[in-house]
Amino acid sequence: MRKYVVIYRSVLMENLQYTVNIAMGFISYFFIIFVFINLWDYMYAAPGDLIAGYTKEQMIWYVMITEMIWFGARSTTIRQQVPTDIRGGNIAYLVNKPYWYPLYILAKYTGEWNIQLPMYAVLTTVIGVTMVGAVPNFHPVTLLAAVPCIVLGVTIHGMFKICISMLSFWIEDSNPFQWLYDKLILVVGTIFPVEIFPASLHPILKLTPIYTVCYGPAKLIVDFSVEKYLEILLAQVLYLAIGCGIMCLLYEKGGRKLYVNGG
Repeated sequence: MRKYVVIYRSVLMENLQYTVNIAMGFISYFFIIFVFINLWDYMYAAPGDLIAGYTKEQMIWYVMITEMIWFGARSTTIRQQVPTDIRGGNIAYLVNKPYWYPLYILAKYTGEWNIQLPMYAVLTTVIGVTMVGAVPNFHPVTLLAAVPCIVLGVTIHGMFKICISMLSFWIEDSNPFQWLYDKLILVVGTIFPVEIFPASLHPILKLTPIYTVCYGPAKLIVDFSVEKYLEILLAQVLYLAIGCGIMCLLYEKGGRKLYVNGG
């Protein structure tokens, strides 16, 4: 485990040198949030209106938090390095290193988002308090419950994206699958909460990563309840185990393919 901590620290220190580059993403984040603040201002005809059980302030904060997670969890390591290592043949060299390749990538990914996400969290807080106001009925203790869920959600997101990238063992380009996964998470779990969709779809959406990556952590912050917290936490633990299992299976089968083909 120590070697993965070393990898994590090296990536963390490297990203600390490029905080200005990360901050450049604040511009697109701000414009997206600005558009959605005005959109929901228009959608809510009068103060006190509810849409899918959310007040205007809750809905705007929900979108800001999910976009914060979305921007903070972006990673070139997962999207580009893994497919490049596999297609370029570098994976044949890396499998002989004294570490397990998927955990090596996960450690690098963690080092990236550990810098990005707190920066976006600060920006989100400033924009939210300035342009929207405080989260209704928010208590600081809620944040203590939500932070572990955010960490688990981002980790699950990274694991599934690694799984998609490892499809490059069998196909030439995994980017179309990355695009489909990203748009699914973005449209269903990020821009709109689950409750806004037809009730018949709710059980299906709860069985997808959408429920654990963006929706769950944001829901806990804007509308916390112990029952919802336990439900989301259980779903995240299950998805973490499922993601780990799929990742192990894909890497093992991909490694066998390398050896069979003489890689």
